[in-house]
Amino acid sequence: MTAQPIEADAAPAKWLKTALSPRKRIMALASGLVIADAIPAVGLAAGLGLAVGALPQGFSHALPGAALAVASLLARGALTQIASVTAARAARAVKGDLRRQALNGAFSGRLSDAETMTATVEGVEAIDGHVSRFGPARTAAVVTPLLLIAVAAVVSPFTAGIFLFTLAPFVVGMALTGMAAGAESRRQFQALERLSGLFLDRVRALPAILAFQAETQQTAVIARASNDLARRTGKVLKIAFLSSAILEFFSALAVALVAVYCGFNLLKLLPFPAPEQLSLTRAVFLLALAPEVYAPMRRLAAAYHDRQAAEAAVPSLKKLTEDTAPVAVRPSVPASAPAVAFRDVAIAYEAGAPVLTGFNLNVAPGATVALLGASGSGKSSLLHLFLGLSPLSDGEVEVGDLRLSDHPDLTGWIAFAGQAPVVVPGTLAENIALAWRAAPSSRVMQAAARAGFTGDLNRIIDERGGGLSGGERRRLGLARAFLKPAPILLLDEPTANLDAASEAALLPIIRVATEGRTTLIATHSEAVAELADVVVRL
Repeated sequence: MTAQPIEADAAPAKWLKTALSPRKRIMALASGLVIADAIPAVGLAAGLGLAVGALPQGFSHALPGAALAVASLLARGALTQIASVTAARAARAVKGDLRRQALNGAFSGRLSDAETMTATVEGVEAIDGHVSRFGPARTAAVVTPLLLIAVAAVVSPFTAGIFLFTLAPFVVGMALTGMAAGAESRRQFQALERLSGLFLDRVRALPAILAFQAETQQTAVIARASNDLARRTGKVLKIAFLSSAILEFFSALAVALVAVYCGFNLLKLLPFPAPEQLSLTRAVFLLALAPEVYAPMRRLAAAYHDRQAAEAAVPSLKKLTEDTAPVAVRPSVPASAPAVAFRDVAIAYEAGAPVLTGFNLNVAPGATVALLGASGSGKSSLLHLFLGLSPLSDGEVEVGDLRLSDHPDLTGWIAFAGQAPVVVPGTLAENIALAWRAAPSSRVMQAAARAGFTGDLNRIIDERGGGLSGGERRRLGLARAFLKPAPILLLDEPTANLDAASEAALLPIIRVATEGRTTLIATHSEAVAELADVVVRL
C-alpha cells in the first residue's frame, strides 16, 4: 500500500491527516483499543468499591469484589500491551509509506542533500510518536473521560458534574501550551536541518577546507549551529515540562476535590444541603474512578510534543513527497565563452566588515582580466562567488544571459585552478582526471602535456602531494583546467610562492589555458597581469 498524493499547499495538520489516511484502519484499531481501556478501569473501580464496602461484613464477603479488581487489572495489562503493539505496527507502516515517497523525491532535486537526509531520517522518524502515541491518546482524551463521567453519573450525578467542571482547565491549558510549543518545535527542526546540512557539506568539502586552512573557522560555524540546536531543544523541553506540570496540578486538584466531597458526604459534614447520600461502596468507586477520568488527558499532555515534532517536520517531508514541486534544472553549458558583469557586488561574511562593496566590472566574452591587490582586498572572494564559497551579499553577477543569484550552481561552466589543488591518493593521471571523470585517457594525456608534464603519468601520489614540487602542483591545477571543457576559467594565484624561473616557465602555459575562455586571474604578480587584456587593481 502506498501513500496518496498530498496537496502542496495543505496545512501541517491537514497534510498529516492525508498522509496517514492509507493506514487509518489500523490506526483506528489502535485508538479503539486505548478507548477500550475504560472497561477494565470501571471494573477495577467497581471491584475496589465492592471489596471495601463488604469488608465490615467479613473478609469472605469482600472476595468477589477483590477478584473483580484483580481480573480487571490483568485484563487492563493485556489490553495495554495489545494497544501498544498495534500502535507500533501502525507507525511502522506509515513510516514505510512516507520513507518510500521521500526516497523517490530525494532524486528530484527539490531539496539539498542535507535537507533530504534530515527529512528522510529525522522527519519520517518524527511521525512515529504522532502515530503510536499522540493519535490514540487524542482519541482517548475525547471519548474516554465522557464515557467514565457517564458511568459516574449513574452512581452520583453531583460527582459527574464535578468531573465535567474540572475538565475545563485541562482544555484551556493544553490549548495555550500547544500554541507555544508548535512554533518552538518548528524552530528546533530547522536548527536540526541546518546542523545536519553543515555536517554533510563539511565532510564532503573536507579536502577543500584543509586546502584553504579553514578548519578553525568551520569548527566555529558548526559549534554555533550545535549551540543553537541545544538552545532551541531546551526551549521545547521547557514548554513540555511546564505544560505537564500544569496539567498534573489540575489533575491532583480535581481528584482532591472529588475526595473532599465524597469524604464529607459520608461524614455528613457538607457545608450545604447534600444533593445525595453516598454509601461507602459508592464513595470508594467514585474515588477510584476519579484518576481514570483525568488519566487520558494527562497521557495526551505527555504525548503532545509528538504532535508538534511531527508537524515541524511536515514542510520538509511535503517538499519531497509532493508531485507538483518544480524540479531545479542546471543550465546547459554554452558553446562559447560568455560575458561576465559585476553590478554593485558586495561580499560580507558572517563576522567582520565587508570584504568588498560596490564592485562593478564588465568582462567581454573570451577576455582575460587580472585582479591585483593586497591580501584581503577581495580578489579570491570574487572568484569564490562562482563556486559558492563566498556570499553574494548585495548586487548581482551576470554570466551570459543568467544571473548568479538565480543559478548559483554553475560549476559545469567553470574550470578552477587554486593555490593548493586538491590531491587524492592515486596516479598523476587520476588526479588530473578529477576535473572531468568521463574524459578519455588521450584527453588526459593531452592536458598533461599542455600543462608541462613530461614524465610518467602513472606515478603514484599520496594524499599530501608527495612527489610533486610547488611548480608541479600549479601545473596539476592548470592540467585540470585544460582538461575540463568549461568556457570560464578562474585562476587563483597561479604563480604564488614560485621563484622567478618557475614563474617564467608557467606563464606560457597560463596564456594557452586562457585561450577561448572568459578568464579571471587573482594574482600579486605583475608578470601574470601582463597576460591579461584588462587589469583591475583592488
